[in-house]
Amino acid sequence: MSTPVEKRKTAALATPTDLKSNAIQDISGALAALLADTFALYLKTKNFHWHMSGPHFRDYHLLLDEHAEQIFAITDEMAERARKIGGTTLRSIGHIGRLQRLADNDADYVTPEDMLAELCDDNRQLISLMRETHDVCSEHNDVATTSLLENWIDEAERRHWFLFEITRQAK
Repeated sequence: MSTPVEKRKTAALATPTDLKSNAIQDISGALAALLADTFALYLKTKNFHWHMSGPHFRDYHLLLDEHAEQIFAITDEMAERARKIGGTTLRSIGHIGRLQRLADNDADYVTPEDMLAELCDDNRQLISLMRETHDVCSEHNDVATTSLLENWIDEAERRHWFLFEITRQAK
């Protein structure tokens, strides 16, 4: 016979919502993968922030810190949105590793130019992944999540734009 504590550990997360169970599964799954990518981009941005060097150190160091803060700021909203609709979200670093689609960079040294170019590409890829998640939410008429995604896409487009302009070659 199970104890009350054991029963609570296995109890369903019965969050009330008017979304159908397949919508909850699709949306929370898409949000979990997007959250994994967001954490991966956050950590890479902080990695490059910590390891920045060169003549533009101060400007790049501060820019990447600003970007990291912005990226990290959406993680809680993303996870809580999945919970609000009755889904689940990430549970561990291992879970992030299994779901993330953005590549890590564990190199001992990366030039400042390569750091910025890689982050530019990663933000562009994140924008695309956000749009895919937006499509999933739209299919299920989840206007609240699509609205959040529209703001997150706008922020990511701004980061991409800044990184693009910094890495643009003079002609």
